[in-house]
Amino acid sequence: MNNWLDEIKWDADGLVPAIAQDHKTGRVLMMAWMNRQALQLTAAENRAIYWSRSRGKLWRKGEESGHVQHLHELRLDCDADVIILKVEQVGGIACHTGRQSCFYRVFENGAWATVDPVLKDPHAIYSDHKHD
Repeated sequence: MNNWLDEIKWDADGLVPAIAQDHKTGRVLMMAWMNRQALQLTAAENRAIYWSRSRGKLWRKGEESGHVQHLHELRLDCDADVIILKVEQVGGIACHTGRQSCFYRVFENGAWATVDPVLKDPHAIYSDHKHD
């Protein structure tokens, strides 16, 4: 029997890019990486669990901030090398900067313009000011 995880084209580091998208609005909230264990646990626990490359360990989204992502649907692209997680973003904040989405800058007139407001001060979100 073929394991569903075997169908994914993992990169040389055993990772696959994962895009979190709001399940209602379709807005892209963030992109992170998943290894096999992170994806398996995400499906089992119905919440987004990523692989933190900087920390070298599993990262349960919201473990520090409380901004958990509840999984509604998992999708795999045609090349089997990108995952989309359709999620409910608890607190409405996905970004460690305190914004709704990590994609809050727009290219305008040759520069990156910040177009989304900070919904909550990151210092109020993180006790030790680490990236979540």
